Amino acid sequence: MDTENFNEHLSKAEEQSTEESQNMQQQPEILQTQLNEAGNNIVKLKDQLLRKAAEFENYKRRIEEEKSQIIKYAKERLLFEILPIVDDVARSLQAGKEHTNFDTFYAGIELIFSKLNKLLDANGVKSFDSVGKEFDVKLHDVLLSVPRNDVAHHIIVEEVMKGYMVYDKVLRHSKVIVAENEIATTEQPQENISTEIIV
Repeated sequence: MDTENFNEHLSKAEEQSTEESQNMQQQPEILQTQLNEAGNNIVKLKDQLLRKAAEFENYKRRIEEEKSQIIKYAKERLLFEILPIVDDVARSLQAGKEHTNFDTFYAGIELIFSKLNKLLDANGVKSFDSVGKEFDVKLHDVLLSVPRNDVAHHIIVEEVMKGYMVYDKVLRHSKVIVAENEIATTEQPQENISTEIIV
């Protein structure tokens, strides 16, 4: 290799080395810029996340308040509808003191009872019949069992307190007296005798 070629190669190598050196000097600056941008993005995202979390907490609080208000005012509406019936009872009691006509007083009480039943019906509350039906633990509470051979075992013979449903849910169990049929109990094997009835 002659001197001229050698110098040319040396010159190119020096240029390349200078470029690489400049690139290496610029690289930390580029990395620092990228790092700063990433840091700024993290701060922005964290701020957005905190804002969204605060918005969600406010939304939850607002929903709870609205739910509480709905329940509160639902009761208020029902109570408001009961007030005229309370007024009717008060007037009937006053009339009962002033007049001794029992038939008029009884008719007034019947009217009040009818109004009350209409109000219950309008709110999805209905009574259910129990007498003559078989005891059902989902609907009835047994107060007493009485020996009866003219009625099948566990048939309800008397209703002491009426049961009520609100839509399809039991609001109050019916308080009942059931027949205890001695013939049925002696014919059944001991292990088949129902233990549902509480005496």
